[in-house]
Amino acid sequence: MTTYIIFKLILVLVLFAVTLGVAMYATYGERKVAAFLQDRIGPNRAGPFGLLQPIADGAKMFMKEEIIPNVSNKWLFILGPCIAITTALLTGAAIPWGNVININGANYSVQVADLNIGILYIFAVVSLGVYGIMIGGWASNNKYSLLGAVRASSQMISYELSMGLCIIAIVMMTGSASLNDMALQQNGSVWNIVPQAFGFILFLTCALAECNRAPFDLAECETELIGGYHTEYSSMKLGFYLFAEYINMFISAALISTLYFGGYDIPFVNDGDLSTNLAATLQVITMLGKTFFFIFVFMWIRWTLPRFRYDQLMKLGWNYLLPLAILNLVWTAVYVMFIQPLI
Repeated sequence: MTTYIIFKLILVLVLFAVTLGVAMYATYGERKVAAFLQDRIGPNRAGPFGLLQPIADGAKMFMKEEIIPNVSNKWLFILGPCIAITTALLTGAAIPWGNVININGANYSVQVADLNIGILYIFAVVSLGVYGIMIGGWASNNKYSLLGAVRASSQMISYELSMGLCIIAIVMMTGSASLNDMALQQNGSVWNIVPQAFGFILFLTCALAECNRAPFDLAECETELIGGYHTEYSSMKLGFYLFAEYINMFISAALISTLYFGGYDIPFVNDGDLSTNLAATLQVITMLGKTFFFIFVFMWIRWTLPRFRYDQLMKLGWNYLLPLAILNLVWTAVYVMFIQPLI
């Protein structure tokens, strides 16, 4: 029992450090990807190849003057970014990064918490993140911030419906709401991307909207709302909101990998006679590789597609994605009833 608790505590600390590290260097990666797509150089001054740029940016955030507007609600103004970063960090606990690791003859899951309702846990915690944005925008007592918060909350609530239907389709195929069961079900078998290719496209679109990523970044549209819900924020309070966005992108990419691309499954390696710990190491590397690929896809889309108008954004969510998600649910029911038993 003591070994189990120590292992889980270490896993929590490692996951916390990796999540913050990925969020920090995702800012560097995004600027490099943008530079590559726009035929520029990108960050290249701080350290070799600009690798120290995220550290320089973090130091700048810490040392900048912290401003709280006199007309704001001080406590809610502070609470907003705290909720955003906390909910973002909590979501990684239910993601399975590998199968099991062997320590002193006992197997331990490479997952902080293998919940039998893991996908519902992530969905619930992500939904709470809306409060961080809404509270921050309202507490600023700035009309631009309030409009950005209203846009963000209505956008996230709208696209969560279609995303939820896509998740229900995966639950129907797996017969479980546990993320580890979903990964194991694809282990050595057909990945869910094959029967759920249409659902994957819908889920990816909803994930972009949930993370307020371009072309769905209407909550912080600088051409209309200056900086949106975080206009009045400075120093590390602004940093918390920016970190939360990149952490949400990291978790969304990991979730896409788990739901549709086998999670930590490595094709053609399952039949190999590998030791438990070596297999676990390769699985973690594979899972991170898939996750980083989808982070790149998120960045690629941002610097490729133009931003929607807000009415187009809402029309896409309600008039197109929601009916298509329901249609995907019907197809999944047909697949589970008639096609899956034959495979």
